Amino acid sequence: MQNLLEFAKTLGAPRIAAMGAVTVALVGFFAFIILRVTAPEMTPLFSNLTMDDSAAIAKELDREAVSYQLRGDGNVILVPRDRVARLRMQLAESGLPKGGGVGYEIFDHTDALGTTSFVQNIDAVRALEGELARTIRTLDRVEDARVHLVMPERPLFSRDKVEPSASIVLRVRGTLDPGQVRAIRHLVATAVNGLRPQRISIVDEAGNLLADGAGDENGTSDVGADERQVAFEKRLRQQVEQIVTSVVGPGHARVQVAADFDFNRVTETSDKYDPDGRVVRSSQTREESSASNAGNANQVTVGNEIPQGVQQRQAPGGEAGATPRDESRKSEETVNYEISKTTRTEVSEGGRVNRISVAVLVDGTYSKNDKGETVYKPRSKEEIDQIAALVRSAIGFDQKRGDQVEVVNLRFAEPLPQPLAAPGGWLTALHFSKDDIMQAIETVVMGLLGLAVLLLVVRPLVRRMLSPAGEPVAALPPAASAAPSEAGAAAVAQSGPTFSAEPSETSKMIDLAQVQGQVHAQSVQKVGEIADRNPGETVSIIRQWLHENAAA
Repeated sequence: MQNLLEFAKTLGAPRIAAMGAVTVALVGFFAFIILRVTAPEMTPLFSNLTMDDSAAIAKELDREAVSYQLRGDGNVILVPRDRVARLRMQLAESGLPKGGGVGYEIFDHTDALGTTSFVQNIDAVRALEGELARTIRTLDRVEDARVHLVMPERPLFSRDKVEPSASIVLRVRGTLDPGQVRAIRHLVATAVNGLRPQRISIVDEAGNLLADGAGDENGTSDVGADERQVAFEKRLRQQVEQIVTSVVGPGHARVQVAADFDFNRVTETSDKYDPDGRVVRSSQTREESSASNAGNANQVTVGNEIPQGVQQRQAPGGEAGATPRDESRKSEETVNYEISKTTRTEVSEGGRVNRISVAVLVDGTYSKNDKGETVYKPRSKEEIDQIAALVRSAIGFDQKRGDQVEVVNLRFAEPLPQPLAAPGGWLTALHFSKDDIMQAIETVVMGLLGLAVLLLVVRPLVRRMLSPAGEPVAALPPAASAAPSEAGAAAVAQSGPTFSAEPSETSKMIDLAQVQGQVHAQSVQKVGEIADRNPGETVSIIRQWLHENAAA
């Protein structure tokens, strides 16, 4: 203890404080490295959580004493990687995360006796909206969704029925394809009774209208004109590219298709009459006859009442007694004919193809010459004609419609990229993942950083603090360690001629310091201070050294 106290006195209070500060800093630094290296790897447990779900999950993790981290304003929770599967199962058993909104669990804790029919209907709509929103969020590129359903009730004694409608607000990553938008519309339409896809509106978080809910009766607004044209051109391009690449090889053909569509909807009605196709529908015949005498036609006599045949027998030969008579006959016939008539109504829907243009660019062939160089060779005209014939057959070429097909053989500007080799070796055999590699790199970096701190910071500080003036150093001989202290004491104690009384001993000390190459900074500073206080003595000592060197 006495030696330790003497050593502490020789160091001094400032150096002891500096050593304590360095020790605390080093302990903290290495504790950070150890904790960082030995800390468990954190991985997301759930992401895109609502605040309610984040609070509920954090409460469950605190109850289970599980360490976790919150990222992204609380919508991402990180837990140790080796406990992810277990925690997900435990939280699923508790019904977490709920996914935002209210689903069918709203009916788990309700009192049916004290609930009116109006509240039950509202709860049913809320539950259906929540379940649809959760289902839509499971789709790719969809981060969040809200669904609003309008389920009108049919009034009593009403013949008109109002159709249900829906509106959906999406928060997406990137953009949605038209096919994905149609899929969402049909998904919601099939989940709600009586809802048509044309009655569903979809809007993204930027306010862009992805689908219009004001569809007509024919549903023509379900797919826009531009979408139909793009889909048609894409289908033809894929067909042509598939058949051409099977001939010239993958990557050796470029295909572009342009289609001219007529989106006008035309309704045409025509009536046609056939004059030769007459059919008798009805016939009516009417005949009338009348007879009268010239003289006594208006008198009532026995002769007038006697039939004509009797009168002729009574007066044969046209004798007197025969009276002249007036006779008239009338015949009328009415015939009705049915004329054949043809009524034709033709409705031409929009989207008729007026013209198709196809441009096909094919590359030539490449071969090696005798020198090993790659040589380009264009394709023959017969081969180009055969490719053009295949393209015409694939698109349904119609010359009357004005279709056009061009097949051109040109050399591509850039060579085809070589396929990347599949990863192999010992990394594949050991099944190292990206996370494992990053963790190993982090461990190596931390180790190198700790070693650099030890060699470049700790070691110089310790050596500097442990070598004060007057302290014996183990690396030096006893004479080397004692000589500077004796010289300093002699220089301080004596003045004038006494300082130069022992020139040989001073020369020996300087020679020994030159051999050893280790002169402490404090000793040199003290010698400089003594020389400043005694300039005359210093000059005499230097002159003596010069004379001794000259004599030697």
